[in-house]
Amino acid sequence: MNASDAASSAAGQGDELPAVAPQLRALRRRAGLTLEAAARDAGLSPAHLSRLETGQRQPSLPMLLALARIYGTTVSELLGERVADQNAIVRAADMDPTRAAGWTYFQAGAPGRGMQALRVHAPYGTQGDIVRVHPGEEWLYVLKGRLRLRLGDATHLLAPGDSAHFDSLTPHRLAAEDPDGVELLFVHTLLQSPTTALCLGHLNGELP
Repeated sequence: MNASDAASSAAGQGDELPAVAPQLRALRRRAGLTLEAAARDAGLSPAHLSRLETGQRQPSLPMLLALARIYGTTVSELLGERVADQNAIVRAADMDPTRAAGWTYFQAGAPGRGMQALRVHAPYGTQGDIVRVHPGEEWLYVLKGRLRLRLGDATHLLAPGDSAHFDSLTPHRLAAEDPDGVELLFVHTLLQSPTTALCLGHLNGELP
């Protein structure tokens, strides 16, 4: 975590961490995973995952997605959110923002579906050198700002109105190109199995 992420974490602890941290631990235990096993599957150190579970650090959206897949659940459940029913309509007034490590996102669909839909604001310089690889598919659409998307060995700059739909087994990384960040519509498939493995690795060198 860089200095800005640390500052964001410290500033936001009083808001969402009390709900997020215990939920992370409870869902890991429900999945039958030890701290060490879950950390290994997520590409983290046990100490880092422990800090997430005790509220000493905030998980970013990519990390929440990683943990949700490993635990066979959704980001909304990791955050302790509950929806009374699976109404086909999600009203804008019901989309309360959730913030973690500089990311802001809105749940744009009901839990328990085969896909998860989010409206996301990613700040400039997020994700560091993390590259994600996991089963499934992802679709994103740029609403505002510019997104630098790395897919395998290729790098693409997406402007508002551009979209991408790709196999998540392709190593990928998202980064906001502009200081004001980037706003996206984001849909990914959910794998409802606590044994689903997701690999987080690191790029060799900086994103071009």
